[in-house]
Amino acid sequence: MAWVLLIKSIMDYSLKWQAERERRAFLALDDGMVFRGVAFGAKKDALGEVVFNTGMSGYQEILTDPSYAGQFVVLTTAEVGNYGTNGADVESRALFLSGLVIGDLARPSNWRSELSLDDYLAGNGVPGIYGVDTRALAIHIRDHGNRKAYLMVADPEVPESRAIALAREWPGLDGQDYAAKVTCKEAYEFSAGEIRQQLPRIVCYDFGVKTNILRSLASWARVTVVPAHTKAEDVLALKPDGVFLSNGPADPAAVTYAIENVRRLLGKVPMMGICLGHQILSLACGAKTARLKFGHHGCNHPVKNLATGKVEITSQNHNFAVVADSLPDCLEATHVNLNDGTVEGVRHKTLPAFSVQYHPESCPGPHDSAYLFAAFRKCIEGQRQ
Repeated sequence: MAWVLLIKSIMDYSLKWQAERERRAFLALDDGMVFRGVAFGAKKDALGEVVFNTGMSGYQEILTDPSYAGQFVVLTTAEVGNYGTNGADVESRALFLSGLVIGDLARPSNWRSELSLDDYLAGNGVPGIYGVDTRALAIHIRDHGNRKAYLMVADPEVPESRAIALAREWPGLDGQDYAAKVTCKEAYEFSAGEIRQQLPRIVCYDFGVKTNILRSLASWARVTVVPAHTKAEDVLALKPDGVFLSNGPADPAAVTYAIENVRRLLGKVPMMGICLGHQILSLACGAKTARLKFGHHGCNHPVKNLATGKVEITSQNHNFAVVADSLPDCLEATHVNLNDGTVEGVRHKTLPAFSVQYHPESCPGPHDSAYLFAAFRKCIEGQRQ
């Protein structure tokens, strides 16, 4: 019996090795580095910017975060896919990332699983590659910064030199407005239950909003989501009690129309921003933004609240940050990142407006910063009195 099991194990391994050999793939970076592995998900090539995420779990929420549009997400945790995917953990209407890069692809074994990670990516048209030394890739990015890359899965016989050249030719994310690519096409009402007319009305600009942000707001407000290009006058016509600026992808300085609309709304209605929304609010007030070397991606970033002195463990996903030295007199920093000292939050000194660079809605991540939604509610109630 033992010999039978041993032979079966050897045969299974041989079949797996043969199947993986037929799905060879590689990720070519624009600086000439190449990482080889096995293709999974959608069988198509892709271009994007490589970033690494240090979260230990929550891969489906990461995959469905529109802020990853145009990027290859490298998950540094050793095993991915072990709990599958399901409809409850989706954070947006689609997957906007360029591709997924992981170490070991596990078989799903969880009562909540509806689809394997492989099938989920394939069904959403997103390619992936596993068997990559993701720790080495993450170290390379830390040392050399985020890289443009080409993921070759359709035809692994294509020369590495050709893939590297394609990566170099790609324009990248700097100066690119990706919010326009991920935003909703028309306005809609978001409800987490019964809508009560006496609740305050929040208008949320969708620059790539996550569903849990909307859930957090809808727990105490009526929420109207509007496309990124919506004019300030049209927002005011909805008679909102507050305006929310959502997260989103790519370069905040490229979203010029949003910066101008926020500038027109300042002082007319209480305002809160998250991530890209934080950067847009800061730019509208006269601050500047700049690219970080390798960005902040993960759910374990320590941030200090300068008002209370408390440290929050936060979920983050951004490649750009507000330049501390550029803050105008009307803004003050409220939070700082304890890893690199970058600005993580600002508050307008005279107007009801504030923002944070990180994600208080989590999904995935800790709930240390959930109080910020309550602070926005208090700000709105103060203006309504």
